[in-house]
Amino acid sequence: MDAITKFHYFFDCCIGAWSSERTYHYLTRQEVERSHTEFIIRTLTPLLKEKVLRDNQRSSLFVDSLLGFYLAFQTLSEKGEAVSQDLNMLFIPDQEDAPVLEGAYLRDRAYEEAKPMVAHFRFEPQTQELLMTTTYTEVIAVDSITLINPDLRIRKILTYRRPATGQPLEKLVLVGFGVEQKIL
Repeated sequence: MDAITKFHYFFDCCIGAWSSERTYHYLTRQEVERSHTEFIIRTLTPLLKEKVLRDNQRSSLFVDSLLGFYLAFQTLSEKGEAVSQDLNMLFIPDQEDAPVLEGAYLRDRAYEEAKPMVAHFRFEPQTQELLMTTTYTEVIAVDSITLINPDLRIRKILTYRRPATGQPLEKLVLVGFGVEQKIL
């Protein structure tokens, strides 16, 4: 199976309702927090794909071939803090015939900053890992989703203080781990 076919399989498996248990390690304040998240993932319609492209000042003649999700989630932390959000995301590979897929990851609203955002993705077909790297104003978030089977995903979130241009990522401020199980 080639990389683009495995990427489509990964996306197909992600559609549905999921339940996630996560642990967050806040390194700057030496705290650990657990949270529970329920989320829904649906295939992005062509109209919403066009909206995400417009929001990010991009255009495409091949909107129907692009993979995208609508994501809505509700998170409740062990401290009782609740967060809800929904957003649309779109993945645009640079090359579809490469052994590893890479490209642009567009959202109509980002997590850290509520505005359209263009980030980078890398999909490793051998391990079924989708790695998404987003550069925000203050931090750089590296989010990994590994598909174990169609009903189980492992999530890893690394958030770094944004370094000066050209410098490596070194100052880790948040580490998150999660187990995500499909419920529908």
